[in-house]
Amino acid sequence: MKDNGSIETIRKFPSPNPNVVLFEISYWSEGLLVKGLLAKPVIEGNYEALLYLRGGLQFVGAVRPARIAQFASHGFIVFAPYYRGNRGGQGRDEFAGSDRYDAVHGGDVLKQFCNKDKIHVYGFSRGGLMALWTSILRDDIHSVVVWAGVSNLSSMYIERVDMRRTLKRIIGGPPTKFKELYDERTPLYKINKINAPVLIIHGLEDRNVSIEQAYYLENALKRENKEYETWYYPSLPHHYPPKENRKTVKVLCEWMKSKSVKSVADINTIDGN
Repeated sequence: MKDNGSIETIRKFPSPNPNVVLFEISYWSEGLLVKGLLAKPVIEGNYEALLYLRGGLQFVGAVRPARIAQFASHGFIVFAPYYRGNRGGQGRDEFAGSDRYDAVHGGDVLKQFCNKDKIHVYGFSRGGLMALWTSILRDDIHSVVVWAGVSNLSSMYIERVDMRRTLKRIIGGPPTKFKELYDERTPLYKINKINAPVLIIHGLEDRNVSIEQAYYLENALKRENKEYETWYYPSLPHHYPPKENRKTVKVLCEWMKSKSVKSVADINTIDGN
């Protein structure tokens, strides 16, 4: 079996941004060949590393080149796994089951393009589950951003009537019968293993992922005395309007970079430099 995170193929991918180049990468994850999209600025530089974890399932919420390029334009080398079973990748999308390792090993893919010891992790919607699990399972995380993210899968089953059939198909049934399997996908029970600062972003008018999901995460981080910050927006839905979206992306990228600078400063203080 090939090493996790080892790259099988790289091909140039059309970029919507002349200042950003894109590549589609096939890599190995737990014995499966899966795919993802890499974005990097055209001009070479010492850029931060960002693992972008998409939301949705299969074609819904698929990785968008323009979105990945947007983050790269703010000074990041970005890798966005498609997750197994998507866009020609092997296996089956499991909604934060074993496919969480596609995100975890995506971090190893990313680091092959960056001269960085640590990476930033961003998750949107379902990607919130993936981002939290990645931060639990890796020890090289600078910061974590969870935007409109799911944190409690059993509660999501109750909240999203339209998702129940899909979740039952993937997991085997409802949480009343398969509680262990829903709990196993819920990162709140392992939140003590996160050692990076977490930023929670959520609109109070979100009808796709309720604000309660953000509160679950906030309360879990608070109980464990973890470093976190919340940006709650009273009038915004799941997908922000373009102007608010651009502004939020800009400031969250600045937030991530500030955590990287803080980490380096802490190391220099310890070393006595």
